[in-house]
Amino acid sequence: MVQTPLLAAERLSCAAAERVLFDALRLVAAPGDLIEVHGPNGSGKSTLLRCLAGLLAPRRGRVRRHCAIDYLGHKPGVCERLTPVENLRWLARLRGDAPLGDHALRRVDLRGARHEVCAALSAGQVRRAALARLTPGAGRVWLLDEPLTALDAAGEQLLGAMIATHRDAGGAVVCATHRPLPSAPSPTPPASSAHRTVQLGA
Repeated sequence: MVQTPLLAAERLSCAAAERVLFDALRLVAAPGDLIEVHGPNGSGKSTLLRCLAGLLAPRRGRVRRHCAIDYLGHKPGVCERLTPVENLRWLARLRGDAPLGDHALRRVDLRGARHEVCAALSAGQVRRAALARLTPGAGRVWLLDEPLTALDAAGEQLLGAMIATHRDAGGAVVCATHRPLPSAPSPTPPASSAHRTVQLGA
């Protein structure tokens, strides 16, 4: 049985300062899929994710979104004057969701720093605070821009496990990255799922 894709880009074209970054690009994310977007600096990886998220209008083509989406840019997107807990509470109010808190921070091993202002945390801890926003049951598609930035080896494995759990639950991930994503133990995504690579700037 053919599944309805969660996200589909058709003949997508984007440009920066009149320079075409990619043209006629097709991308389909179905339940359980993991799509890694590779390419050199300036090849359009971040631009592609912003188009998929609806934050940037493409030059040509269209994006069909059939579910809620969570987008994490290459910058953490946390307020440094707030603590990790306060950042999560602000996001929950913005979304109209149930409050996020210790459980979300426990998933990213940041519970011990939950009441410290983010300005006092290391870059890796701030990245973990950003990853805490990726909670089960929110966006079924995760759009992640360089999520491995500043993470140590333990943080990388933690992210790999989060992605595996999300795929196992029928979610999909599109990730712009310069480094291969870490594998996670025993992922069991839907049988029809795939792990693919999109190469930009080739």
